[in-house]
Amino acid sequence: MATSAFNRAIETVEFLRLKLPLHLSKPRVAIVCGSGLGGLADTVNRGEGDVVETWEYKDVPNFPVSTVAGHEGKLIFGTMGAERVPVVLLKGRAHFYEGHAMETVTFATRVCKLLDVQTMILTNAAGGLNQEYSVGDVVCLNDHLNLAGLVGFHPLRGPNEEDFGVRFPPLSDAYDLSLRKLAHKSWKELRDQTPNQRRMHEGVYAFVAGPTYETRAECRMLRNLGADVVGMSTVPEIIVARHSGMRVLAFSLVTNISVLDPTVRADNPEVLNMTGEELEQYMSRGRANHEEVLEAGRLAAVDMQGLVLRIVSQL
Repeated sequence: MATSAFNRAIETVEFLRLKLPLHLSKPRVAIVCGSGLGGLADTVNRGEGDVVETWEYKDVPNFPVSTVAGHEGKLIFGTMGAERVPVVLLKGRAHFYEGHAMETVTFATRVCKLLDVQTMILTNAAGGLNQEYSVGDVVCLNDHLNLAGLVGFHPLRGPNEEDFGVRFPPLSDAYDLSLRKLAHKSWKELRDQTPNQRRMHEGVYAFVAGPTYETRAECRMLRNLGADVVGMSTVPEIIVARHSGMRVLAFSLVTNISVLDPTVRADNPEVLNMTGEELEQYMSRGRANHEEVLEAGRLAAVDMQGLVLRIVSQL
């Protein structure tokens, strides 16, 4: 007997396919647009004869609605590249910290599977723990630390969704190696065509529940555990995508560099004679805020769009 989650996803897919033209009803690639990266939707073909179908999440049965700035909450079907690859873009996502259950956070991923998506490309904005990174750099993820999952908030917790995958899926191969090779090739082509200082790395993403940005001590802990970037999304979706048998490629845009220096002691001679305003300026160095995240995404938009377009065109 089908599970309730499976039934809800089937209901959503049936709603969409009743309204979609045939050539868009089975997208080959799904692209999740993270904070400030909604501009990826501009890579969809919009020339003469191209069809683009758009729904707001609130108008799609069973879809969770995001409440976060920079996540518009739109489902976009179209094609990309000269090869007209059918794609679906999720412009915004639901987050665990918004109060959603993990099953809700990953519902769109289940829908993608039932739409016959073969490859998911996920993007996010993240804090840079690796001090060799710069704001605006792109990180192709090759592994993760699921901190929330290790303490019980795991997207596969509960009865297994047998209609999607096995009870104990491996994750040692979660980040597809051939897709990462394609990403590096595409990035080199992009840089050869339009040189700039933005770099692409490979690294490990630490998933934390949020919504607070991490303390200095937490940042040092995560770095010591091997994380290169830290954020509040993506990993639950990746786990469910792999559980469902889809290939995964994921990118983090470094939107701030995390502060790893210990908090200054209040009896440190350096701060004893500072005014209240000077103390505030001293402690605010490196402090993350969501407005900076969105701005960094805006500035990186052209490079991210070019990268994703090149990758999708070769899938």
